[in-house]
Order: sequence, then structure tokens, then C-alpha cells
Amino acid sequence: MELKGVFSVLPTPFSQDGSLDLDSLRRVIDLFIDAGVNGVTALGVTGEVARLTESERTQVLETVISQARGRIRVIAGTSADGLRTCIAYSRAAREAGADAVMISPPRMPKLNSDSVRGHYAEVASQADVEIVVQDYPPISGFAMEPELLARISRENPRARTIKLEDPPTPFKTAQILERADGISIQILGGLGGVFLLEELIAGAAGVMTGFAYPHILVEIVKAYRSGNIDGAAETFYRNVPLMRFEFQEGIGMAIRKEVLRRRGALKSAATRAPGGKLNESTIAALDRVLKWTGVVDHQQKTSA
Repeated sequence: MELKGVFSVLPTPFSQDGSLDLDSLRRVIDLFIDAGVNGVTALGVTGEVARLTESERTQVLETVISQARGRIRVIAGTSADGLRTCIAYSRAAREAGADAVMISPPRMPKLNSDSVRGHYAEVASQADVEIVVQDYPPISGFAMEPELLARISRENPRARTIKLEDPPTPFKTAQILERADGISIQILGGLGGVFLLEELIAGAAGVMTGFAYPHILVEIVKAYRSGNIDGAAETFYRNVPLMRFEFQEGIGMAIRKEVLRRRGALKSAATRAPGGKLNESTIAALDRVLKWTGVVDHQQKTSA
């Protein structure tokens, strides 16, 4: 399965009382599809998956798959510290209709390259589903070297897509592809899209991030793929300040949700505790960067 282009990581919308807001989730999916994305990712880290109950995980994934209606690919996050749990999540995602699953290495003491390889091999053999290998050390606690990532892809034909979020991502992208040994490895950047242009230059297949203006990412990737690298660069450099601002540690999800609220997709920008909250100075800075980049559409709603 080819997983190329732009994949939007979905937020999990909540009402002010903290309950799931599935109607807002459906609006976000339609907004992203209208933007031209190739797929969406549910139950990712920035989707506040760690703050969901088991039944809420199921509700979110079922809503995403039903709303997508086969128009785009759906990837489900199924990472878990236990192998049996990861396999169960992955099987459930496949049975629900997900096209692929995204998995980080399990968090465990004395994790090493052999145990990581074994983890992916077991899931690949038992879950019977396409796997996106997520390389994000702040979450997994384990940094995968380029050779390890390439080896996982070589050994598991169903694990040949990598979501790379271990900087410097352009440099690491090139290193992984150099070790492919003739197989096709698809690398998707992340990190809010802040290195997208450089990742494409290094050979990346696209990007997977929750940036609230995915049409910008689509424009960059399409321009680059058509050979209009100068056009891709112009769009990227113009908008990277907004990507950088949105991708702030601790409050990035709150910023992203506030933007999506302003775009009319979310009824509320609420995050679940201990999620970050925006203060007045951050909101003022957001107003400024949105105005400077010119992405604000005068027809967008200021509230849902």
C-alpha cells in the first residue's frame, strides 16, 4: 500500500464539559478532505489518545471511518506498551475498516534494537495490517537509528512506511533511504510540518501532521512533486512561522484546536486535563501570525 502525500492527524474534539464531540470530529474530517488531503490519522498522540477511555477510542475510530466513507485513507494509532494489547488494537482497527495502523516502540525498561524489531515483527505477522512505524523518541523513550528503521522495513513488507519525527529529520530521511537495499520505503515527516520542504528534498513521500491548515501542506507537496520547487519553497517559507507557532510544546494542541474552532469545525477548543490552556498573550500572538501569513479567510466563522 502506498501512503504518500498529506495525512492529517485528527484532533479529538471535546465539549466544554469534557465529553466527546463527535459532530465536530465529522466537520474536521470534511474540512480536511475538502483541503485535498490523502488521508487522516485517528488516535494519534496529538489526538489526546492517552486521555481517552477504551469505549471512547472505539467511538472515535468508528466515527472517523464512517465519515471518511472511503474518500481518503484512514490510519489508526494502535501503540501500546504491551504486545498483546498492541496486536488487539491493530486487529480491531483493521476490522473496523482502517487502512493502516501507526505504532511506536513500546515503553519498557532496557528496550533495545532486537526487542523493537521483535515487536514490529510480531504485530506484522499477527495483525495482518499495514503498519506505519512512528519514530518519535519523546513518546516512545527510544531513539531508532536509521539502520534499525531500514531493517524493520526490509524484514516486514507490511511495515515499509515510517513517520519520522526524530530531528534532524531531513538528514535522517536520507540516511534511511540509503539503507533501503532496493526496497521502497515511504517516509512521512511530522513535527508540525516545520521541515517539510527539506524532508521532500531528502526523499520523503509526504507529511503526517495535524497542522490546522492542511491545504497549505497539500499545495507545497503538489508543487514539489510537479517540479515547481521554487513555488513549493515560496509557499513553505511564507507559512512556516505559523507551523512553528502551532507546534509549541505543551500548548500546541490547544492552539490547533483554537484555530479549528475559528475555522468553524470545532464547537469548542477544549482539551482534556492536563492539556495546556491558552493565555491572553498567546492568543494575541496567534492573531498576529495568522494575520501576517494571510491565511485567515474572511468568510470563516469565528465560532461554530
